[in-house]
Amino acid sequence: MDVSEKLNSLPEMNKAALGALWREHFGAPPPEQTRRDLIIRILAYRIQEQAFGGLTSSIRRRLRQFASAFERDPQASIPHTRTIKPGTRLIREWQGKSHKVTVANSGFEYDGQWYASLSEIARLITGTRWSGPLFFGLKVSAGRRGR
Repeated sequence: MDVSEKLNSLPEMNKAALGALWREHFGAPPPEQTRRDLIIRILAYRIQEQAFGGLTSSIRRRLRQFASAFERDPQASIPHTRTIKPGTRLIREWQGKSHKVTVANSGFEYDGQWYASLSEIARLITGTRWSGPLFFGLKVSAGRRGR
């Protein structure tokens, strides 16, 4: 049975069959009082994880950071972008010239000047509106994610 068939069969199983499948995948019975719909979701994730691979170590580490931040402060906000450590040097070749940016605590130094964002620097270099993190390779464009 392929992964798709396994996933599609989960909602059709009774709780006893789901418990047997859980023991097969986790080596122990499901936790008591776990709702059937939650068992199905966890099993679906586990089946896909075993078939296609799990989370990378960097993603697991980031999730642990989120959990720790929320334990300390349930109202904590999580930044959408990765933070770059001060002192990091970003180098980008553009039209035959090497452009170097140094990350500081509150901005970026480029060509002897200070800027509030990487996008300002990318715009200065290219003459057009660019996403600074995209220009410097810190994030992948939506069109390239699936590759």
